[in-house]
Amino acid sequence: MSWLTQSFEIITFDPDVMSWLEATRPAIDNAIADPANRAQWLRHGGAWFAGVDVLPNDAKGRVAGGIVLRCAARALAEATTGPLPLHPAQISVTYPGYPRQDAEESDANHRYRRTRDAAHLDGLLPIGPERRRMVKEPHGYILGLPLTPCRAGEAPLVVWRGSHEVMRRAMREALADHPKERWSDVDVTDAYHTARREVFETCERVEVLAEPGDAILVHRLALHGVAPWTAPETQSAARIIVYFRPELPGGVGDWLQLP
Repeated sequence: MSWLTQSFEIITFDPDVMSWLEATRPAIDNAIADPANRAQWLRHGGAWFAGVDVLPNDAKGRVAGGIVLRCAARALAEATTGPLPLHPAQISVTYPGYPRQDAEESDANHRYRRTRDAAHLDGLLPIGPERRRMVKEPHGYILGLPLTPCRAGEAPLVVWRGSHEVMRRAMREALADHPKERWSDVDVTDAYHTARREVFETCERVEVLAEPGDAILVHRLALHGVAPWTAPETQSAARIIVYFRPELPGGVGDWLQLP
């Protein structure tokens, strides 16, 4: 199963991934425990630590004397995108009970998180007071490295199989009448919402189950989200995945055109 046709791919146990996780584990634990990080990123009634850009790694994935992130999944991704420098990684942690409703979260948003896994397309940021979606972060790929087992019922990653081509078509149509140099400033909200509904109706929803040492490679245009935690709260303490989403130097053009 190829990530370029199926929207995602699991590269099973890779010793290089495990070596990187072991070398980086102290920094990951420190980032999760840091009070400033928790104040900024702990959400949904304390059931999700979003942890965006909290791992202090360099462009090669090294953390303070650690090792370079070399793995089969990264090599596979960069065979399509070319070599990309890594940004500080996201550390996504879900806890039993996810998602609880925050005080400022609307009932509709919370319901979407519970019933549709908060499904979204990365790189579309809400801009302005009306929070209209624009392609501000054209990623090359999404690479998830589980630090804990990702089991059914424990808020696994969800991907809609084949959704990247639905999204690609919708974004191309939304941007077609605009100059390429302005693509990152075009409001694609309506096209995105319409395409998302099409994905729900036509694409298979897949819960992505994986183990430490595996790598999850997700297509940059795939619709994805996080399932609710439904397992007994005594089963596991947390689900932790480290994510890299390096950006493409060619911007939105590469985001749309690359395989």
